[in-house]
Amino acid sequence: MPPSADQLHRFLIENTKVRGELVHLDDTWRALHAPVEYPEEVRLILGQAVTAVALLAATVKFCGNLSLQINGNGPLHMLVVQATSQSTVRGLARWRGATTGKSFPDLVGDARLMLTIDPATRGERYQGIVEAQGCDLAGVLQGYFQRSEQLPTRLWLAADNTRAGGLLLQRLPGDEDEEDWNRLSLLSATVKRDELLNLSAHKLLDRLYRQEDVRVFSPATISHRCSCSEEKVKATLRALGEKELESEIDQNNEIIVNCEFCGTVFRYDAVDFALLFFKDTPSPAGDMRH
Repeated sequence: MPPSADQLHRFLIENTKVRGELVHLDDTWRALHAPVEYPEEVRLILGQAVTAVALLAATVKFCGNLSLQINGNGPLHMLVVQATSQSTVRGLARWRGATTGKSFPDLVGDARLMLTIDPATRGERYQGIVEAQGCDLAGVLQGYFQRSEQLPTRLWLAADNTRAGGLLLQRLPGDEDEEDWNRLSLLSATVKRDELLNLSAHKLLDRLYRQEDVRVFSPATISHRCSCSEEKVKATLRALGEKELESEIDQNNEIIVNCEFCGTVFRYDAVDFALLFFKDTPSPAGDMRH
């Protein structure tokens, strides 16, 4: 039986101070990487990163965005993914040069990983930064939790061209019983890539924790959604200024703005451009085409 598409399952190991999450992304993952023809090695890391933010966002009670970003000097020099408290995700990656056959450390090079929480309303912005040192993304994130004051956390991440999946295990506050955490960590570490991608949540949890009493909560649906909009594009163009954009209109008779996250194309011709900077007259409906 295939996994439940685009769902995150929270679970609790009864009689322990250990909780977990299991996520599968199918349509969401395909929609996210469809606008760009990524090299296979880059695409798989992007899939793991999107899976990771979906898992991490579900561990935090907040209203806003959780972002994961990697910047380095390797071929994969930039990656940014974001999950919202409304269970939506988006992301993109940028690369240069050859990527074929390269490992995660070779792809990112000398890099830093940043985790950022941006509250939508009240609260302070939080950002944690670590060196991206590890054999894979899951290892880097586990190193982040080890160095920070966060709860002990383990992750297992997988992706292919059509599916992405991941498992998170976390030790709850006040747990002084190393035996439970060590036992459950060892059981979780037996998970295989194909299982993360192809087994349903019920079958995978049963396979991993057959001797445990597992309570599974109602799943949350994950979806791909970009936050781009005509209003945001116009605000960006106005911020650049009329003089900055005049040469583009003169040369090409239009301004084209591409959303890097979802591939939406916004086009503004000379009339749209004039209306954009004529503040006393609102732009008529349909002045943007995409």
